[in-house]
Amino acid sequence: MAASAKNLANDDCTANGGWTVVLPRRGQQRRKAIKDGILEEKQEPWTPTDSQTDLSRETTLVQKMERCISRIGSSQFYHTFKDQIQTSVFYYFHRVLGSEMKMQMVMYGIGSIELYEPPRLQLSLAILMRRDFSWIGNIEVFDPILSVTESRVLEALGCSVLSINEHGRREALKPTMFFMPHCEAELYNNLLQANWKPSLLKNMVLFGNSFETYEQHVSVCKNTPILNSVGHILAVRRFTNEFRIKTISDDYYNAFHDSSWHFFSPVLETELQFINS
Repeated sequence: MAASAKNLANDDCTANGGWTVVLPRRGQQRRKAIKDGILEEKQEPWTPTDSQTDLSRETTLVQKMERCISRIGSSQFYHTFKDQIQTSVFYYFHRVLGSEMKMQMVMYGIGSIELYEPPRLQLSLAILMRRDFSWIGNIEVFDPILSVTESRVLEALGCSVLSINEHGRREALKPTMFFMPHCEAELYNNLLQANWKPSLLKNMVLFGNSFETYEQHVSVCKNTPILNSVGHILAVRRFTNEFRIKTISDDYYNAFHDSSWHFFSPVLETELQFINS
């Protein structure tokens, strides 16, 4: 995820405690329409840019993923992560599930699992969660940079690769976990905008960059380049229960630092209207 985004460094005002602002990638075909003064992307069909399969690459990548899943599954990091789900945040998961038996998982911006370790660690964590928690359902994955090899390996690991670039605008019509560590601010903002109703926000769980950190960053950096990409992130803060995770070890810092669970609980439609004014 971090590998698939453009990190912009600024000596004065890009980081807060080692946190790096993640901005949109160059060259994206996006922002096709304007609504209420907000540029929007249209969903569009997607296929990998390469077309050739390579069995040796697939075998090597499957082996890398198996080692990664085994390593993180036996780590103190995962033990602590799983314990947090089972204790301090379990109530919030249960509230989102309601009477449903399963919560689907959607992974946006996974990055290249073949080229970089952080995406492999992030995918391994998602797969371990599905293994260890019976209420987690199917995993859907998307990143426009995925290769044919990566797509085939994802499917071999039991994930579904989306054939549509949703630009993060999936409506949570049923309980849905959006697994998005180290994605672009714009992608979180798109997701919130698409679900800007109490009836949809209550169905969402978001695992990704700390919204509290975004808020702190904007309060300190008045002219930050992400300012136009965080309107919904800042607006939802007062309805958000956020729980940071502990990376425990430097081995998992690059993949998960400053990541949090986010749960949303607006009560009235009128509480959400001001963002569109």
